[in-house]
Amino acid sequence: MEGGVEPFNPVKLTQVLRRESMQSASNAALIAPEMSRRKEPLEAYPLDTMSMVGSLDKKGTPTALLKVDKLLYQVRIGNYIGQNYGKITKITENSIQLREIVQDATGDWVERTASLDLQEGKK
Repeated sequence: MEGGVEPFNPVKLTQVLRRESMQSASNAALIAPEMSRRKEPLEAYPLDTMSMVGSLDKKGTPTALLKVDKLLYQVRIGNYIGQNYGKITKITENSIQLREIVQDATGDWVERTASLDLQEGKK
């Protein structure tokens, strides 16, 4: 095999294994704080069972109103909602932005963004 890459080169294998172990360490660091904190009440519900029905500004703090199981809840930036460690990062008049931590197809923990939009005129 002239000029080709040696498939069993120990240096290349070591680099790949080191990169994979660093990746799994960063994944563990991502989920560890979530496992050790106390769960908030709205983390018991899937995100698709919640609807944003309003927003208000309480003493300069943006607050959203969420309807879950026919009850209204007030949530603020930093609150957790949904079953994927969803932390609210931004509240506007029309939406709630959050960061979720989920497992991808390979089992690695990754961050993703999600949002709940204002449900206007819904019965």
